[in-house]
Amino acid sequence: MSLTSVLRLILCVLLAQYASALWPIPRSLSTGTSPLKLSPRFAVRLEISTPPADLLSAVSRTRARLQSDRFERLVLGRASADAKTVHAAPVLASLTVSLTAGSPIRTVAEETTQDIDARSESYVLIVTDHPPTATLSANLTLGLLRGLTTFEQLWYSNSQGTKYLLSAPLFVEDAPAFPYRGFSLDTSRNFYPVADILRTLDAMSWVKLSVLYWHVIDSQSFPLEVEAFPELSAKGAYSAAEVYTRNDIQHIIQHANERGIDVVMELDSPGHTTAISAAHPEHIACPAKSPWSKYANEPPAGQLRIASPSTLAFARTLFSSVAAALPGTMMSSGGDEVNLPCWTEDQQTMSDLARRNITISDALNEFVQTIQGVIKEYGKTPFIKSDMVLTHNAPVVNDTVVVVWQTSQDAASVADRGLRLIHQPSNYFYLDCGAGEWLGNDILGNSWCDPFKTWQRAYSFDPYANLTADQHDLVLGGQMPLWSEQSSPENLDPIVWPRLAAGAEVFWTGARLPDGSPRLGQNTTSSTHALARLNELRYRLVDRGVNAIALQPKWCVLRPGECDLDS
Repeated sequence: MSLTSVLRLILCVLLAQYASALWPIPRSLSTGTSPLKLSPRFAVRLEISTPPADLLSAVSRTRARLQSDRFERLVLGRASADAKTVHAAPVLASLTVSLTAGSPIRTVAEETTQDIDARSESYVLIVTDHPPTATLSANLTLGLLRGLTTFEQLWYSNSQGTKYLLSAPLFVEDAPAFPYRGFSLDTSRNFYPVADILRTLDAMSWVKLSVLYWHVIDSQSFPLEVEAFPELSAKGAYSAAEVYTRNDIQHIIQHANERGIDVVMELDSPGHTTAISAAHPEHIACPAKSPWSKYANEPPAGQLRIASPSTLAFARTLFSSVAAALPGTMMSSGGDEVNLPCWTEDQQTMSDLARRNITISDALNEFVQTIQGVIKEYGKTPFIKSDMVLTHNAPVVNDTVVVVWQTSQDAASVADRGLRLIHQPSNYFYLDCGAGEWLGNDILGNSWCDPFKTWQRAYSFDPYANLTADQHDLVLGGQMPLWSEQSSPENLDPIVWPRLAAGAEVFWTGARLPDGSPRLGQNTTSSTHALARLNELRYRLVDRGVNAIALQPKWCVLRPGECDLDS
């Protein structure tokens, strides 16, 4: 072997050891270079007088994963490269977990569903090697959950099942840059069984995401069982097997909350509501009217008759029934892509407008105010899509959170109105873009939001771009959405993972890396930096049963720096 080859091999090993680390990377992190092994009888010791049941469950999951994980370090030779180093390494017998003195003891689920501004996810994790000790402390159980997730990511496995790390001593002091770190899932265009959603929630918790924004209904189907209107799902779902029952909803929400994930349910309205017409045609204007392109952004056309008092009463009851079943403090009425011709060519709507001597704008404002009022009645913060505010100038309550989705440039316009916002820009975050047109009879068609949004594109997002310093506090965070025109259970994992993790780090780590350098600095997405860590996360996800897509050939993954554009 030539000297150059030897040096390149050594460089690959060193870079892999340096770069393979945590995702999302903590806000403050210092590491050493000493090895440490987990004892085969490793224990997690809770120094909490009456630990909540969901914290005990989280500890059990951590212990189980430390036993079952089989991920080997991504370096030439994999675990065998570390055999000599690990053989005589000190053994860590336990992790001590505690709350800071005087902290309230509440369940993880309770902490997760506090007001978004009141949550504390901070934690401190310390691992020493001489002697081997590990301690995790936090102010609240939610912080302990985040710290357990970090602890799990520290360890590699070898062929004998021994778990080890190479970075002791280690000190982590961590907290998110933004409280809202989400994934938006559309379950109307195609249905996802409960098991797929639960698996997705598990993976979300591993990268410290905090919100599932559930776009549960749309024009294509109504898969949500509503206590006040059971006929909506009975007639509007694709089939009886493709319905989220009230028990399903509670199961999903509990699973999410116990893993530090709040659920924001979106009942998109007044547009995107055609599926309601299967049970209540009296409430829907232009249902499935042709040509659909004149009356909607995609087929089938149809939206609520906002000028009708009976439709307004129906919508109020619908939102009340759903809101009453949700434990969280946030709920969305959607509001995107309303279509004016759908109303102006609907005889019933025009008659209602004339009879009440109001305009479409008046009716739309009344609808928005009514639905936001219902959401507020149930103690929840209302969310609304940005075009309802920026295009239609709909009046919203002061604490409304605006979902900025059409383009990242719209964030400044929302902030100029003094409204809080979350980022969901189609030009950075849409996971479904780039698969080509899904409409038939369009041979050369592309998706409207082409090109494909790579993880590097998402990672390059700056949450404060075009905002003044005084407007920074208006940004709660952001989310990456999956619209399901071309997605289903069969491709859920690979289309979401590991790209969704890019958004997780954007909104957890914030503007700077632990060493103080900018997260968006030079070579930030290099395979010796963020890409090396994301490759590791991808392999960990696969090891845990999530079918995350490969980001590079394995040859590149094992040789950090060899496959960069400028290498």
